[in-house]
Amino acid sequence: MSAPEKDPASTAADPVSRLDDPDYPALTMSQAAELLGVQAAFLRSLDTTGVLQPHRSPGGHRRYSREQLGRAARMRGLLDDGHSLASAETIMELQDELASARADAEHLRSDVDRLSSDDPDGTSTRKP
Repeated sequence: MSAPEKDPASTAADPVSRLDDPDYPALTMSQAAELLGVQAAFLRSLDTTGVLQPHRSPGGHRRYSREQLGRAARMRGLLDDGHSLASAETIMELQDELASARADAEHLRSDVDRLSSDDPDGTSTRKP
């Protein structure tokens, strides 16, 4: 059985529930800059270079999600450590790839553990 799908009517009735979505662009540039302790120009530069691609409101204003704020904070930390923008971007990409590979490896270990608990004849040695 699959997970229940979100009812669009319930989301419309409770718009605050969208704030739980890490990809929902809830914050304006000034709010994002204040939360990160940076100037708005820093966020604009990340947009210009393509590091972040904030959502645009109908009026063209940038809107940031929690996921984007996390990326901006990571980038700021790397830049503060003395990395260039290009090297900071590469480091973040490699960190993301490593995290993904580790998650894949953990998933595979779980599969191996599950499969190794089965007898050669295909019956499970685990209790239901």
